[in-house]
Amino acid sequence: MVPLLLLPLLWGGSVQEMAGYGLEVQESVAVKACMDVRVTCSFSYPWNSGYPWYYSAELFTYWFREKDQHTNDAVATNDPSKRVKPETRGRFSLLGDPSNNDCSLSIRQARLSDSGVYYFRVERGRDMRYSYRDKKLNLQVTGKPDIHFLEPLESGRPTKLTCTLSLACDEPHPLLFSWAGDALDAMKPDTLHSSELTLTPRPQDHGTNLTCRVTFQQVTLERTVLLNVSYIPRNLHISLSFRNVTAHKILQNTASILISEGQALQLLCVADSNPSAQLSWFQGSPTLEATPISSTGVLEIPQVPAGDGEVTCRAQNPLGSQQVSFSLSVQKGPPPCSCETEEQQGSWPLVLTLIRGALMGAGFLLTYGLTWTYYTR
Repeated sequence: MVPLLLLPLLWGGSVQEMAGYGLEVQESVAVKACMDVRVTCSFSYPWNSGYPWYYSAELFTYWFREKDQHTNDAVATNDPSKRVKPETRGRFSLLGDPSNNDCSLSIRQARLSDSGVYYFRVERGRDMRYSYRDKKLNLQVTGKPDIHFLEPLESGRPTKLTCTLSLACDEPHPLLFSWAGDALDAMKPDTLHSSELTLTPRPQDHGTNLTCRVTFQQVTLERTVLLNVSYIPRNLHISLSFRNVTAHKILQNTASILISEGQALQLLCVADSNPSAQLSWFQGSPTLEATPISSTGVLEIPQVPAGDGEVTCRAQNPLGSQQVSFSLSVQKGPPPCSCETEEQQGSWPLVLTLIRGALMGAGFLLTYGLTWTYYTR
């Protein structure tokens, strides 16, 4: 009859290690694909002096992958009679001497398919067979595909992109590709499942994410890049301020503004572009060789001179330029309008309405009083 104490040993261990059995191992290890890694490990087990064969029996140690229990093949062992998985033979090996309680594991040229959970097992003689289930090795082999741009991205120009996964150490397997990103919303879905992609970027695609996913041996890897799309200046607009009041208004070409002579005026020009545009101000409609009156986006006019005039803001980058002009209609005397006068003018209808309401109320009371006096006499 088998002693009850030995039953868990024959069953391959328990969730909690039995007395006398212990394992010290790094429980989580990450390694890049095709790289080598060493997992340090030490173990202990109880000696039983009641069995004379115990000391003479050879000590065998094993590393198993948890999901391979149905095959009973080890990934590494010092037992010459034990079958080893063909995928790990020569790459997984025991480093130390088991008689010195060393269970360290060496992994060469790690493959993505090596990712998984592994456990250690020890056997000595006929009755001492124990699997250490309390502590296991969780191995994660990582890798990322690469996205290559054959040329820089420019708005409106078709550009070919390629996604590759280089795992020279691994056996060749079919790769499944897919692409995702806001820049692909106008593309046909059947074009997004290839390693190559032809993208015609738009200005709004600048700064968005593009992701390539590669599925390999039931493992999905991905790489995400930030798109850098070049485009000419666009959405050019001008902000103006005068008399310490700021008004924001998008001025189209030939737009005009009425302003008093001598009034201070500040103009701010803003444009959306990549790369950033050089902003310049010109008097009138400039030629290509015209000299700017300001080489920044801000134009300061401390005192507006007499006479009408035109100013132009130009935004230019290596891909092109855009400009917007508007006219200054200058008149003598006080400003034709300002925020203060507009407020005052806007308050007059309210005052008149209040006065009219008061008069109507007084008339009603007077009529009521006269009628009451007439009928009470």
